[in-house]
Amino acid sequence: MPKSWSEKFAHPPKPDVSRLGKPYAGHDEGEKMLIPTPAVVAAYVETIQKGESRTVPQMREDLAAAHRADFTCPLTAGIFLRIAAELAWEQHQNGKALTKITPFWRVVDVKSPMAKKLACGVDFIVKQRRLEGLA
Repeated sequence: MPKSWSEKFAHPPKPDVSRLGKPYAGHDEGEKMLIPTPAVVAAYVETIQKGESRTVPQMREDLAAAHRADFTCPLTAGIFLRIAAELAWEQHQNGKALTKITPFWRVVDVKSPMAKKLACGVDFIVKQRRLEGLA
């Protein structure tokens, strides 16, 4: 049986910053890479005020700086953003108010492949962004 979004959200339990043993994702050996957690990504998204947005690259830069790393792993950052978004949507579907869930629409680009995969659908993201005055 596949893990629930809540179970996926709980792992990995702690972020990790480690030095690269070889070049990765355009970064050099020896650079410090942050592998965040879904909770770290969600906490970041929750700091974005209503009417503001961030791009995924901005999020990755901000997370890296906050954890004293040179960069954030692009692969895990995207995966963990999706987990945070799916959990938030699931919580909303179970009755939690939009103001009480992680506002993932402030980071997820409506034209991104991720937006098309999310259970909420692209239209929900477009609607929320429009309600907040976001492009």
